[in-house]
Amino acid sequence: MTERAPYLAEQFDDLEQQRHADIMGMWLFLATELLLFGGVFMAFAVNRWFHPETFGEAAHELDLVLGSVNTAILLTSGLTMALAERAMAVRRRGLTLALLGATLALGLVFLSIKGFEYYKEYSEQLLPITGLAFGYTGAHPEHAQMFFNFYFVLTAMHALHMAIGLAIIAVLMGIGQCWRQPDRFERQVRIVGLYWAFVDVVWVFVFTTLYLLRS
Repeated sequence: MTERAPYLAEQFDDLEQQRHADIMGMWLFLATELLLFGGVFMAFAVNRWFHPETFGEAAHELDLVLGSVNTAILLTSGLTMALAERAMAVRRRGLTLALLGATLALGLVFLSIKGFEYYKEYSEQLLPITGLAFGYTGAHPEHAQMFFNFYFVLTAMHALHMAIGLAIIAVLMGIGQCWRQPDRFERQVRIVGLYWAFVDVVWVFVFTTLYLLRS
């Protein structure tokens, strides 16, 4: 009787099949997340179609410099995450952990800048929350308020996904310190890398849709 590989679940024939199943599971999960974000983007597109001038003017209230800096930071974190996957493939534990740590640090910087941006918008009375004054001074403030509803929903959803990803990376770094199951750890790094790539791509769409479409 052939001895089963360690850490191989009962429902799989070999580790390669298990690895493919894990990655496919992550792709299916990301597909459901894409539907979630896609619905909000579609609703935003419809409202922008009906109120293009107001949405374009309201976009000027966002801090393009901070948004651009955050975009560069997040794309850099995507690079460090991809490099961590490559380092893990050749079993370089120290480099893998260092790159995961860099990804974690860059993600925290991103969230810190986003928090400062939220505070700035709160100070300028641009929070569309019942009970708070909405300080938009342009034409059609009710339509501008709709723009900021979409802005806060999209960026908060993205920030939540980022926070979850950062927590997983932190746990992953703890697992990597033990280095008891390198094959399994490599699979975990690849799965988290897929999730982080999704976070990067979603932000590119958020940044383009909210910050850059100002005309």
